[in-house]
Amino acid sequence: MGQVTGERPGWGQGYDYDESRHLVAYRWAAGLAAGRRVLDAGCGEGFGTVLLAEAGGDVVGLDRAPEAIAAAGHRWARPGLAFRAGDLAAEEGRYDLVTCFQVLEHQRDDHGFVRRLAGLLAPGGTLVLTTPNVLRSFSENPHHVREYRPAELADLLGQTFAEVTLRGVTGNARVTAFDAGRERAVRRVLALDPLGLRHRLPAPVVAFAFARLSGVVRRRARRAVPADPITPDDFAVRDGALDDALDLLAVCR
Repeated sequence: MGQVTGERPGWGQGYDYDESRHLVAYRWAAGLAAGRRVLDAGCGEGFGTVLLAEAGGDVVGLDRAPEAIAAAGHRWARPGLAFRAGDLAAEEGRYDLVTCFQVLEHQRDDHGFVRRLAGLLAPGGTLVLTTPNVLRSFSENPHHVREYRPAELADLLGQTFAEVTLRGVTGNARVTAFDAGRERAVRRVLALDPLGLRHRLPAPVVAFAFARLSGVVRRRARRAVPADPITPDDFAVRDGALDDALDLLAVCR
């Protein structure tokens, strides 16, 4: 794993919650990947991308971070899976399935980003996208430009796609306990800055502090659950009850 930022890719030791929350979406999308040409846009270090290839897809993982792509290519090399460093705007391929998990919230031009994703689909292709549900967010993430309510996400995607279906990523009691512990820890940290002086600090300082505090928050949240790691089996992709979902999963055609 590369430098810890507190943000994606969020996998490996101490990040079992983050890793599993990502992987449940990849597991779901893998059911659409067999025999299809697949692009995983914003693949990070590829720990989820490999599941799409294992499901029988011909998969390309794309990310802007060369160090993440180098790590992915070294760790997950296998037939039918390739990793490439580059910007989405420069991608010229056409794919039957495009996945884009936990990336939309980082985009300043979200409409343009969605249109670029749509432009990479072959006729009849499908986009599967996840993003955090702002109704369930309780921390400040300096890496996120915007998070969405279910209706806001549906409206954004519906301006480009003819068919949009939203589902929710939910967690079981162990996930709920971890999140409750995480929220308590976040509230304690924010209470140390009642005047909001953090909003006046330079962005690199805020990002550095966020990375360090993310580890503290996770260690404290871990006390709320049994010692066994949280796994993708502790999460599920479900229809309905979107307001209570941790992440929103959109299927767009």
